[in-house]
Amino acid sequence: MKSALQPLMIALLMLCASLSGCMFTDESESEVKVTAVFDYSPKTDIRTGDSVQLDASSSLPGDGSLTYSWDCDGDAATDKTGQMVSCSWELEGTYSVTLTVVSGSKSNSQTKEITVSEAPVGSPTAEITQYTDEEDCTYEEIDNTRDIILWICAMDKDPGSDREIQDTRSVLLDAYDSTAGGEGQYITEYNWDLDLLVDSDGDGNSENDADLTGESVEWKDVAPGEYQINLSVSNSVGKMDGDKIKVYVSFYGHWTDSDWEIASGNSNDPEEIQFDMPVVYDKEQGNTIRKVELILTYPQIDDDCQDVTPGEGNNCRNKLDIYAYNEEEEEARNTTETPIDGRDHGECDDDNDCLQLLLSSYMFTETESTFGDGDWVVAIHNEKLNDQKIESFVIILHYK
Repeated sequence: MKSALQPLMIALLMLCASLSGCMFTDESESEVKVTAVFDYSPKTDIRTGDSVQLDASSSLPGDGSLTYSWDCDGDAATDKTGQMVSCSWELEGTYSVTLTVVSGSKSNSQTKEITVSEAPVGSPTAEITQYTDEEDCTYEEIDNTRDIILWICAMDKDPGSDREIQDTRSVLLDAYDSTAGGEGQYITEYNWDLDLLVDSDGDGNSENDADLTGESVEWKDVAPGEYQINLSVSNSVGKMDGDKIKVYVSFYGHWTDSDWEIASGNSNDPEEIQFDMPVVYDKEQGNTIRKVELILTYPQIDDDCQDVTPGEGNNCRNKLDIYAYNEEEEEARNTTETPIDGRDHGECDDDNDCLQLLLSSYMFTETESTFGDGDWVVAIHNEKLNDQKIESFVIILHYK
């Protein structure tokens, strides 16, 4: 004879089985793992007063959701915030440096021990003077106290004869704030290393070359890019010190002409005006472009167009497009899908179309789904059967 409880037990077991997927799912499989990871430089011979660079850019996830806080001296208090910071210590000792990253309700920490030695009497201090351009090429104020940020503003380029970006600028480098290190001492050498991957003097140290020498120097013909440089100083008792800084040179090119037109074309054979655009994405060298911005402005209605079908309102409505090609002449992106009524980028006049094409940095990496860096070409396309006037074309290379 079956127990009266048996059917009840079977029903309970079946209910439990049906709910088990919800009750016992391993939620960690769907959660984003938050991981604090940091590196620091220099790693050895850290002296009191030295500035040590702390870099948390390898922390996960790398989607921009993290916030970063740093405890530089092991007292459980936040001393710095940000992905990349610097810390220094006035007393010798071993310090516990802790990075804590937070994303939403998740957090993670990593701690490393950094040993600081007493700076010897008479050691110099190398210090590169930090500065930026006061404004970028559109008169926006530049707010930065860490790097050297500069712009090349080519505001009156000729679309008829100058459609290649070869513009450079000079960068002034100053070690005025460096100190000799002791009473009666003086600095005997200022050496500027402009490429930290090349050991041009063959001494086994690629960061102490004398590419330029002197307390204040002019670094000429600097192309758009991101650079890290090092200053090495030596004093009269043979002691040395170094200091690094990032130099960012971005580019703004503006092409315009009152008589600028693009000839007629068609969908099978469009007319095209090309511009040569060099871009650099070199992770090893630390020279990586952030983004490229292309802006085309042209009249919405062609004054010279004869509307063969009055009332239709289409034949004299201009439509130009921007195309971007990589070094292998592969088409990377274009604006053909941007609707006519969506061509109003920025402060666009009601009578003009203002068309933007944005190329993010990932497009210039070297993978199967991206296009690599190098000598790119950007082009203005006309598929309409009439010549079209162009107001202006802008190429912006953002390296910071």
